[in-house]
Amino acid sequence: MMLVPLKYPSKLGQRALELRRNIACLSALSETHQILQKTIRDFADHELAPKAAKFDREHLYPVEEVKKMGQLGLMAIDVPQKYGGSGLDTLAYAIAMEEISRGCASAGLIMSGHNSLYLGPILAFGNEKQKKEYIEPYTTGEKIGFFAVSEPGSGSDVGALTTTAILKGDRYILNGTKAWISNGLEGEMGVLLAKTSKDLKHEGLSAFIVSKDIKGLTVGKKDDKLGIRGTSTCQLIFEDYEIPKENLLGKESYGFEIAMKSLDSGRIGIAGQAIGIAQASLELAVDYSKTRIAFGKPISQFQIVQQKIADMAIRVETARLLTWRAAWLKDNDKSFSKEAAMAKLAASETATFCSHQAIQILGAMGFVTEMAAERHYRDARITEIYEGTSEIQKLLIGHCVFKELSA
Repeated sequence: MMLVPLKYPSKLGQRALELRRNIACLSALSETHQILQKTIRDFADHELAPKAAKFDREHLYPVEEVKKMGQLGLMAIDVPQKYGGSGLDTLAYAIAMEEISRGCASAGLIMSGHNSLYLGPILAFGNEKQKKEYIEPYTTGEKIGFFAVSEPGSGSDVGALTTTAILKGDRYILNGTKAWISNGLEGEMGVLLAKTSKDLKHEGLSAFIVSKDIKGLTVGKKDDKLGIRGTSTCQLIFEDYEIPKENLLGKESYGFEIAMKSLDSGRIGIAGQAIGIAQASLELAVDYSKTRIAFGKPISQFQIVQQKIADMAIRVETARLLTWRAAWLKDNDKSFSKEAAMAKLAASETATFCSHQAIQILGAMGFVTEMAAERHYRDARITEIYEGTSEIQKLLIGHCVFKELSA
């Protein structure tokens, strides 16, 4: 699938570019990346941002908008063209995640979970048959995938999960419950982690490609969430669910490594999502401050407001550059685990900070649903939790730094 530009009036996209005044960063991007950025910004401004409040308020999954994202090539952005993808790189993915999430953070999560955590593991560890069967039909936005690792009693400690997959003949028999599964309701296929050896922790984990359309799977109710409410999360309950042996991803007992490498890549996507939320908060705060009159002048002229805007802008640019660096390292086949964790940590905390400051600048208007500030605030909060909490990111970063400086 080639990236297909959609035609929109360019006024809003150009205005956002001018507002950001990000000339130094933009000049470092290739022409392809700049065109991509502009195209997706226009799409987000016209197709996502006007509907984001409705998706959030009514907990609506953006079906048609996800299909349009597929038409743009965003639902398989770094998948090679021979499998139906756009054939772009991780930097393109990070840029796209930011621009989509700037318009609607829920759409960003749908895109991230599908690209990083469903297509990503199959592309990296699947055999040719698996890639043909489980990637090619999932590149257009018509079909969505999910990633099932977390359980009610197992979040950050992946080795503590209790779902089992026992080999019997030519099939694995799966039993257990997965929780907080993004795209869990809409997704038709997924990548799942289970224990193939009950006596081992991390070493006993294996990864499987699973279908929702098999007897033995019960889909739980849709979770009612604080934010990102245009997405679905739910429990998936497996009872004597049979997985064909050929649906083992990679090899047995290799599941932990598959999960960790997939989450490394996924953190770049979540960093992009968080930057999009932060950027949207910054733009909203600037716009409002120029029109809100207090003590006879726009509050944008008050130094304390300018200081808040400066703090927000510095954090956004810092997080963006960390994210682009992690993407560059991945694209150049270099180690990027530490950098992805840094990007995710910095970007998620930036999203929370900027959305908080936006509400402060808007005052009472920031507290009502008439303005997007409170939605950005709610959406930002989860970015510090999923795909590794901030605390887990700090542990990972600290471990890497000690290892590097002790070598």
